[in-house]
Amino acid sequence: MSENLTFLAYRRPSLAPGAYRISVTQTSGLNAERFTTARTFTVAGERFTLAPEAVESMFPPPGSLGDHANVLPHIVLRRATMPWEREAGGPTGTVPPWLVLLLFCGDENPEPKVLALSALAGGTPYMPAPALDQHEAAGDKATVIDVPRALLAQIMPTMEDLPYLAHVRRRATQDDTAVVIGCRLPARKTTCTAHLVSVEGRYTAAGFDLGPDRPGALVRLVSLASWRFACVDGGQTFTSLASGLAGRAQPTLPESGDPRADVFLREGQVPVRHVLRQGGRTVSWYRGPLVNGPVPVGTPAAVRTSDALLRYHPDAGMLETGYAAAWQLGRLIALHHQSTASAMHAWKRRRAQRGKRSLDENHPLAVAEIETAMPDDVTKLFRDLTELRGVPLRYLVPDERLLPVESVRFFQLDPRWMSLLVDGAYSIGRVTPEDAEQDLAHSPPVPIPGASGAIIRSDLVSGYPGLLVSAYDAAGTKLDPLRVERLSGTIMLCLFKDVLARLDLHLPPEALHFAVELVPADRVGRTLRNAAGDTGPALSPLPLGPRAKIPISALVNAMATAVGTAFGPAEFARQMIESTARVSFLATGTSETVR
Repeated sequence: MSENLTFLAYRRPSLAPGAYRISVTQTSGLNAERFTTARTFTVAGERFTLAPEAVESMFPPPGSLGDHANVLPHIVLRRATMPWEREAGGPTGTVPPWLVLLLFCGDENPEPKVLALSALAGGTPYMPAPALDQHEAAGDKATVIDVPRALLAQIMPTMEDLPYLAHVRRRATQDDTAVVIGCRLPARKTTCTAHLVSVEGRYTAAGFDLGPDRPGALVRLVSLASWRFACVDGGQTFTSLASGLAGRAQPTLPESGDPRADVFLREGQVPVRHVLRQGGRTVSWYRGPLVNGPVPVGTPAAVRTSDALLRYHPDAGMLETGYAAAWQLGRLIALHHQSTASAMHAWKRRRAQRGKRSLDENHPLAVAEIETAMPDDVTKLFRDLTELRGVPLRYLVPDERLLPVESVRFFQLDPRWMSLLVDGAYSIGRVTPEDAEQDLAHSPPVPIPGASGAIIRSDLVSGYPGLLVSAYDAAGTKLDPLRVERLSGTIMLCLFKDVLARLDLHLPPEALHFAVELVPADRVGRTLRNAAGDTGPALSPLPLGPRAKIPISALVNAMATAVGTAFGPAEFARQMIESTARVSFLATGTSETVR
């Protein structure tokens, strides 16, 4: 838990939404003449819709896949007063929120639909007709869900539960936020949907107003936000998935037993199909930019065709294509960006003209300068290539065995491969030997960074969209990221400056969540914290309610008894919060031998 994290029970707005009238009276003059005027104004707040930017985060993350069976879903709202800006109803003197987070599992999920405010009530599903505020119109739209009455009776929080299901979260580095918590646990091996619904005026002293009890009865609720996630078995937690990556990928393919082939395999080479320029087909060796150790930089080159970079090994009777493929790929990427390629060609022509210009110092006329600065879009293309942007995954991992499922592979970038990738893009307009000499004499001012990183293939990538990656060198100094990006649904590329020694995988601070202990699976408990935040007493397990609903008020009473102090929503949140995990990997390996 963050040192700067503080919980507050609630925060009411200075003025609740509604219509207001203000009058002003002024007395002046010898006759004490009174002047009076009045103005009306409206404080408008969210009621039937919620803008997406009003939501800071959700947990479990939308679209995530993991073991959330002991987690209470929650939603974080950017405005700290929002859950208490309207009245839920119930006894006076209480401060219950008017927003409730409901969880639906599997086929329980109701189908959302959009209705005009005038059509919310009066149909078969039960919903009292809302009195519209001054700024609202009957034709305004709202998203609603119709929930079976019997289901809602089991999952809707009681009036006693309601005040504990919202609180304010405060951090020193950001504005206060409001958190609304659900009171039901997700079901395993199914997809769950959470709906943030309005219960404005729907509670009485007896609880939520479910309407008439008749066969097939439905209750209508206004849904302000919703998201879906999947709950799977216990092996899909963040910690278990991240720890499972310890079976990391090998940077080379297994040796074949043929000494002529094993020389290349130990270097990280992979046999690939190769179509020759004349149309012939063969099998050649290929290695991409990801290597297992330092590689010689090599001498600069400004070739005109990729064939000049092919290497033939007579002992093996095969070609090596890695550097040729890098050069050709850079050229194709540049040609794909047609406007950038045209700008590069025009820039090179201006540069050549500037080099050939010769003016006598006594020339009587002013001559316009020739602009020779590299165009911004050309600079951006070169910079993107140094970060492997636009490079297909097949060029990085030419064989799936180099990156099996649930693995992480650490690497350094081959600087020669990277420089040839950039030179391939730079070769646009390079036709004659003189063009090549000009390009070699005026290499692009784009440094090839000494970089390293990791490539991850795991359900972590898809299951935890907010996954964070940090890297450190051997001295423990944090490395600057060059690129941390998802290449596909389950593959993430992490690229950093300098040599990576440690890689940390962790979740963002908003992934702080609320959880219980299932002991056994049909009973819920919790190990409490003392005032200092250390481990305190453990509660005796309480039975779960129907459909895995947490008995919130009973749990609060048990906590209050155990700690022996007054217990409000803020203290309940402090006891229920779970911090995020961090899994670290040490990047060790042997240097490659490159001929």
